Amino acid sequence: MSITEAVQAVPAGIWKSDPVHSSVGFTVQHMGVTPFRGTLSNFHAVLAGEQIVGSAPVDSIATPDENLTAHLLSPEFFDVERNPELRFESTEIRRDGDELVVDGQLTLKGVTRPVELRGAVTEPIEDPYGKRRLGIELETTIDRRAFGIDWNAELPAGGQVLANDVQLTARLELVQEA
Repeated sequence: MSITEAVQAVPAGIWKSDPVHSSVGFTVQHMGVTPFRGTLSNFHAVLAGEQIVGSAPVDSIATPDENLTAHLLSPEFFDVERNPELRFESTEIRRDGDELVVDGQLTLKGVTRPVELRGAVTEPIEDPYGKRRLGIELETTIDRRAFGIDWNAELPAGGQVLANDVQLTARLELVQEA
């Protein structure tokens, strides 16, 4: 199935993420009381033909606390020294009713696993500067342990500091290249 059939007639060509109007992040339950969110401050995504490819340097992980960010970059989490890049490469893009489904391979901490992202895509529009734009919002939930990200600690009353399930989100505004 071509992407034009699968995704509301997305025009052919190359579409690149607008870093100012796009975001990629993660959410994980912290101590069972609240979701904690982090972002990637530097990432690139390209939709070309029938494929979406995205990558980010691991050291672009951003949290509100520099000590926490340093811990996430350490070998206990992402091990930035050995694994400097996060990567996603789609293998199929399709529709499931009104929902966009993107299957692909996600690489975190040097481990590559299949994932299915679900979400939506907008119709392309022309901006005031003559550029064509479209939006794609996708999310999935992964078990971080499947990628070797297994640090945790016990809480005094029972339970874990971090949930194993992590929600990943991508909200992309893509600009068509000339």
